[in-house]
Amino acid sequence: MDSSWSRTGIKDLHHLPEKIRKHEASRGHINSCTALAVLGKANIASQISSAYRQSIVEHNEKVRKNRHILKRIISCVKFCSAFELALRGHNETEESLNRGIFRELVDFTAELDEALKNHLQNATVFKGTSTSIQNDILDSMLQVCREEILQQIKNANFLSIQCDETTDISNQCQMVLIFRYFHEGGIQELFWSFLRVKDKTSVGLKTCIENEIDPFLLQSPEKLIAQTYDGTNVMSGSVGGVQVHIKEKYPNAHFIHCYAHQLNLIMQKSASQNSKVRVFFNNLSAIPAFFSNSTHRCDVLEEIINKKIPRVAATRWNYNIRTVNFVYEHREKLIEVFEEIEERCNRGVTLNEASSLRRALEDQEFLFWLTVFHKIFPHVDILYNQLQSRNQDSVQLQKDLVIFEKSIDNIRGQIDDIKKYTETKFESNKRRRTDDSIRGVIAKEVCDIITMQVKDRFSFRGHLQAAELFNTEAYLKYSRNFPSAILDAVATFYPMLCKARLKTELEVIYSREDLKEIVGAMNLLSFLVTNNLCDTFVEVIKLLKIIVTTPVTTAESERCFSTLKRIKTFLRNSMRNDRLNALAMLSINRNLTHEIHSFDEKVMEKFISLKDRRADFVFKQ
Repeated sequence: MDSSWSRTGIKDLHHLPEKIRKHEASRGHINSCTALAVLGKANIASQISSAYRQSIVEHNEKVRKNRHILKRIISCVKFCSAFELALRGHNETEESLNRGIFRELVDFTAELDEALKNHLQNATVFKGTSTSIQNDILDSMLQVCREEILQQIKNANFLSIQCDETTDISNQCQMVLIFRYFHEGGIQELFWSFLRVKDKTSVGLKTCIENEIDPFLLQSPEKLIAQTYDGTNVMSGSVGGVQVHIKEKYPNAHFIHCYAHQLNLIMQKSASQNSKVRVFFNNLSAIPAFFSNSTHRCDVLEEIINKKIPRVAATRWNYNIRTVNFVYEHREKLIEVFEEIEERCNRGVTLNEASSLRRALEDQEFLFWLTVFHKIFPHVDILYNQLQSRNQDSVQLQKDLVIFEKSIDNIRGQIDDIKKYTETKFESNKRRRTDDSIRGVIAKEVCDIITMQVKDRFSFRGHLQAAELFNTEAYLKYSRNFPSAILDAVATFYPMLCKARLKTELEVIYSREDLKEIVGAMNLLSFLVTNNLCDTFVEVIKLLKIIVTTPVTTAESERCFSTLKRIKTFLRNSMRNDRLNALAMLSINRNLTHEIHSFDEKVMEKFISLKDRRADFVFKQ
């Protein structure tokens, strides 16, 4: 063999291509390629022997059977996970009449599949129903789903993240992470992971989030355009909050207010400032809870008031506006109800609860706060409903906020009158609390906190201003007087846009009659993509993708947590968090498993590669 290819090397680079072609056609090169191909394999003579070929046929037949069984088991695991059904039963022995949903589903499938039935009856190495196999399949499914999501994110221009945190059924703090992006003509909003949070400081939460997003975003930080959280100070605070830390690394990741939590968090913030307010809300939420535990109590309630009390959700929102209104409107009748229950009931616990709630309703301080929040809540509720409007824009939002702030300020001015009213109602009571004088001050502070919280949560409106550029009702006005101020603001918020090109493209859109019929950013984006106009309206499409990628609400986070709590009821507290992630991935992102091409086959290959299997799953050539 020519030593220049194995020892000395090639120095004449000018003639290198010619030398390569000559070497590839040489006898020595062809012989070496043949030796490499058969390296480590049985010699040629044994390969062509009938016995060896027969052993390969038998091996591959066994592999086909094993893969068929594995595919059936994968389908059963996928079905149970998608519908949040328990994978394990309390007693999975052969003698048990109820071995759990998963095992019973496998047995049912076996009745329809003779190969699976024979396998379950005769298998000694790989049966496929053990807990370790279930967990390996779940891990494989999680990996396949995450690889698909990461590939979609890689192909997307922009990404937004949504985070929320709560305490699950086993009292473990869990944070959910959701990704939102534009993919193949539609918006994907997909669950990514539940994260176990140990350090609940802003730095700890920031680190937890960055550990998930840095591996695939650090090389293109401009891709992250929005972040939204539940609104608590540690998450969304403008000074030292998680959103500030994230933006240091991802400068385009604007904090978007978490609209879905708005009503809860403003009230929660105001209530957390003073113990008197917290006591009021605790007493308030105790009233519907009292009646929800007994049909007898409800009978007395309906007998006297002829109405049912609104239920309070058992999640995070306890400051129910309907409860406030109900108690305010029927306070005196409710006192009669509790007095009646006290007279009729002989049970000590019920007697004590009824007596305690009656005294709360008769308390001057309770009436004061009930009156204050009865006046505040309708305005908060109106603002909340306006924010949920799909046609929301920054101009309308500004008007809504001004009206809201004026309304709260007006209530603030009525605090002294409310205080006098409640004092008059209880003027016969000689025992006066020493803190009566500061009650009005606290109520005014509550109003100020609510106003400040609203202002803080809506400080960024860039995405709404961007949406205004595609308001079809304003196209005629824009064609005559281009909205340069809005464009300047949008270009400042999103520096990845080429403002000059964007202006030209927008002018074309405003001037065309046919495009005025397309209402909504998503519809316009779909039209441009479908009609192969991506290269024509480059900057418009980029801005439209920013708009649709930016989350408007984060109700998805709330849905994830209810799913989390349902799943946790099926799990032992000792289960690894990875398994919880897999179950949640398959349940919350149920459609994703149908969209992934050859999902079961990909899961099978992952499962086989996770570890050395005693059963044969790999074909031989």
